[in-house]
Amino acid sequence: MNQVIRHRLFWPALILVLLLAVNVVFTDGFLSVEMKGGHLYGSLIDIIRFGAPLILVAIGMTLVIATGGIDLSVGSVVAISGALACLQISGLEDQNAVGGVLTAIGLALALSLVLGVWNGFLVAGIGIQPIIATLILMVAGRGVAQLITDGQIITINSTPYKLVGGGYWLTVPFGILIVLVVLAVTAFLTRRLALGLLIESVGGNAEASRLAGIRSRGLIILVYTFCGLCAGIAGLMISSNISSADGNAAGLWIELDAILAVVIGGTSLVGGRFSLGGTVLGALIIQTLTTTIYSIGVPPETTLLFKALVIVLVCLLQSPTFRAKVFRRRERGRPAAPSSGTDAKVRIPA
Repeated sequence: MNQVIRHRLFWPALILVLLLAVNVVFTDGFLSVEMKGGHLYGSLIDIIRFGAPLILVAIGMTLVIATGGIDLSVGSVVAISGALACLQISGLEDQNAVGGVLTAIGLALALSLVLGVWNGFLVAGIGIQPIIATLILMVAGRGVAQLITDGQIITINSTPYKLVGGGYWLTVPFGILIVLVVLAVTAFLTRRLALGLLIESVGGNAEASRLAGIRSRGLIILVYTFCGLCAGIAGLMISSNISSADGNAAGLWIELDAILAVVIGGTSLVGGRFSLGGTVLGALIIQTLTTTIYSIGVPPETTLLFKALVIVLVCLLQSPTFRAKVFRRRERGRPAAPSSGTDAKVRIPA
């Protein structure tokens, strides 16, 4: 039992179960999943579907943080990706033309990759601190998204594009399938191959990794590029779900939720070992918390404060030091004080 409690995924899983239990109390039929029109419907399906963009961004953020970096620009990349795709589709004579939609998606993802490479170049190539390097694109990216949309909300009516974030395939929301594919590929590359070990090595000590023959600069550029790609896909999903692009509001503050998801999942912000499973749990906790806030009727003006308090509580429960102080748990391996009886031995120096 103690080994289960000490597992780094135990507390995130417990918090998620507790949040689901609260929703069961306040929402009738919360756990029910039913088939309507050949599609799966239910509150649990909605949590995963609406949380899919955050999961994608958090997966990319996990690898960036594992190298000891941070990416504050993912929200802007989300806005840019969705804006460019919707702009291209709005200019088509037939918005339902699959070829034109695929071209728009390809252009948006290509630009997302370029933005990721730009962040990686600033961090690894020039040596700018990650928080500053990505802050540049975080600020400027919103302006780029506004330029693409000309400060307006671009509305489209494209059935093929609607599939990306709001459609269904094999009875399951297509966005969930995208997340599963990205997660499976990422897990394979980082856990079945040496890539994950190299990333953790760079995050632990980039200079020592370089001296050991690891191309740390190339790896850092790679993870920022991948993070940009994940944010670009998330931008497509968000704009597809609402069939419009808002350069100002799309992806707003999603970078903070992604960082929180990574931290809740047990990945250290100083770099090194990371947990993709923990990140997914963290993202689901944040999305479930949002659902819980609406289900229990928290006033809108206090929503952000309530959310912040719960997240602080989650982080504290994950801290071994905090739990040891609160529950007065003795550190494992700490020698017990000698008894005052006759069995106590006193060593006299020679």
